[in-house]
Amino acid sequence: MTSDPDRTPPDVQAEGANPACDAAPVVLLVEDDGLLLMEAADTLAEAGFTVLEAPHADHALKLLESRPDVELLMTDVDMPLGSMNGFALARLVSRRWPRIPVLVVSGMGSPGPHDMPPGARFIPKPYAPSALVRTLHDTVRRAA
Repeated sequence: MTSDPDRTPPDVQAEGANPACDAAPVVLLVEDDGLLLMEAADTLAEAGFTVLEAPHADHALKLLESRPDVELLMTDVDMPLGSMNGFALARLVSRRWPRIPVLVVSGMGSPGPHDMPPGARFIPKPYAPSALVRTLHDTVRRAA
């Protein structure tokens, strides 16, 4: 059996054309509650995201320092472990990695006037998985 180079399957041609366009957006998900982390990670993976998981802000910062491919940060606010809460993490990421958009989620109420960095988005918990996915896709599109 011989292969005909002019008959390369379309999916192979598309992959070779520009792999960066086909890559799944990489989201760093920071959540201290193991069950919520797993549920959100599954939801995002099913929606086509590549998910990096962190149980607290300090772990998230180590991932950000080692992974230049992170395209979005999603963080919970209340995280007893680690050196900072989600608002502080969001502000720090906004300063150190300004190209990375930030989504903050919390079941503890809405953010105050100086809690969030400029341009960050907020979703209260509990959130519908479809609303989360829609917001993240919109956030990635706006940042592109």
